[in-house]
Amino acid sequence: MRKSIDNKNITVLVGISGGVDSAVCALKLKQAGYQVVGAMMKVYDGDIKTIANSCYGTDKNKEIEDAKKICSKIGIDFHLIDCAEAFDKYVFKKFKEEYKCGRTPNPCVLCNPLIKFDMFPYLARKSGIEFDKFATGHYARIEYSKKLDKFLLKQGINQKKDQSYFLYKLSQEKLKNILFPLGELEKGEVRFFAKENGLIVHDKTDSQDFYKGNYAEIIDAKENQGNIRHINGKILGIHNGIFNYTIGQRKGLKIAHEYPLYVIKFDLNKNEVIVGEKEYTYSKGLFANDICWTFYDDIPDKLHASAKIRSAGQKTECCIYREENGLRVEFFESQNAITPGQAVVFYDNDTVLGGGTIKYAL
Repeated sequence: MRKSIDNKNITVLVGISGGVDSAVCALKLKQAGYQVVGAMMKVYDGDIKTIANSCYGTDKNKEIEDAKKICSKIGIDFHLIDCAEAFDKYVFKKFKEEYKCGRTPNPCVLCNPLIKFDMFPYLARKSGIEFDKFATGHYARIEYSKKLDKFLLKQGINQKKDQSYFLYKLSQEKLKNILFPLGELEKGEVRFFAKENGLIVHDKTDSQDFYKGNYAEIIDAKENQGNIRHINGKILGIHNGIFNYTIGQRKGLKIAHEYPLYVIKFDLNKNEVIVGEKEYTYSKGLFANDICWTFYDDIPDKLHASAKIRSAGQKTECCIYREENGLRVEFFESQNAITPGQAVVFYDNDTVLGGGTIKYAL
C-alpha cells in the first residue's frame, strides 16, 4: 500500500481484534499516510462461552491487552466499543435458534453485516470517534468499476485465507467506505511484516472456532434423546440432541456399522438423526432463501455462475434459477454435505455476486 499525500486527510477506524491480521491492517494504513484510530468490539457480557473466538481469543482480557499494546506500538488511539447487546440480540440468539431447529448457522455471516460493519462503526461514531473509512484485516479486496459504477467485492489473493465468503451481505453503500489492506497479501507476508515491525502478535495463533464445548449448555436446550436411524429404516443407536450433529458429520456418532456412516438429514418431527453411507451425502442442488446481492440489483430468471457452499470449500459451476421464495441452485457436479443454515455464495471468477442461506438440499 503506497503512501499518498491525499491519505493524510482521511481518518480510518480499524477494527482491532488483538490478532496479527488487524494489527498489520492498522500499521499498513498508518504507513500509507492515513490518520488511523483503533477500536475493539466488546461482543459479550459474562461467560466467555457465549462469544465467537473469531472476534476474541479464549482469554478476553489478554486479547484486550494485546490490542492496547498493538495500538501503542503503532502510535494510534485505542477504544473499546460495547456491542454486546446488539451481538446477543442479532447474532447469538439467532445462532441458538438455528441450532435448535437442526440447522448449522455461520456466526461470521450473521455478525459481519449486522455488527462488525454496521453496529460497531455506528456505536464508535456515537461515542464521539470521527472517521471517514472503516477497515478490517479481512483477506478480501474491494475495487471500483467506473464502467459499471459499482464497487466490486473480490476474493483475496491468498485463496487459502480468502474471506469473501463471509462478506457477501455487504451492500454497495457499505463497500464504498470499507478498506481491506490485506487483500493483496499472503498470510506469510503478513506475519513477516508484523515481525519486521516489532508487533508482539506476529506469531500469534489464529482464532477460528465459534465455540467448543457442550452445545446443550450454550444454546439453552435440554438433551432430548432420540433414535439414530439408517436411511434404510434400521435403528442403529441413540442421540442426545439433534443440535449436537451437523450434516456430513462422521465422527462422534458412536454407532457400530460395517461401513463408515455420515449424518444425512434430521427428522425433526420424530426427533431422529438420519445416517447413511458416503454416497448419500451428495446432492445435485439446493434451495436458498434470505438472498442478498452484492453486485446485482436483481438477476434474470436463470444465471450461470460458480458457488461455494462452505467457507473452506472450492467454487463449483452452477445454474441459478429465480423462484418465488428464493433461488434453486443446480450444480454441474454433485456436492458433498450441503448443510441447511450455512451460506451459499455466488461468484463470477473472483468477484462476489451475492449469496443466500441454504434451506435444504435438493
